[in-house]
Amino acid sequence: QVQLVESGGGSVQSGGSLRLSCAASGYTYSTYYMGWFRQAPGKEREGVAAIDSDGSTSYADSVKGRFTISQDNAKNALYLQMSSLKPEDTAMYYCAASASAGATWYALDSRGGPHPASFGYWGQGTQVTVSS
Repeated sequence: QVQLVESGGGSVQSGGSLRLSCAASGYTYSTYYMGWFRQAPGKEREGVAAIDSDGSTSYADSVKGRFTISQDNAKNALYLQMSSLKPEDTAMYYCAASASAGATWYALDSRGGPHPASFGYWGQGTQVTVSS
């Protein structure tokens, strides 16, 4: 049973940094691609960043140069380093894994980030609040 548990969220002032972590269990981590998504109140869920088993990454245009996705296959862990945070980054952040092992391709949305339809497993989320 795939389980994803996020941590590291919190409140920070504009310009600050946070590092989100996602602990994965119940499957062979290295065979899935992984992603981070966020959802603000009243808005649809949007893709932030994704990484595949080879380490190739993609980012939404709004976070390029500020966020970095990484993973540690030995620890079954996914990370999102967020810097130069802005109030518009305030949202619930979710970790997600591809729907099946060995999947090599995920769709991108209009913002350049991963499309949620390409992911089948989701964590419960961790809240990030950025104040001005």
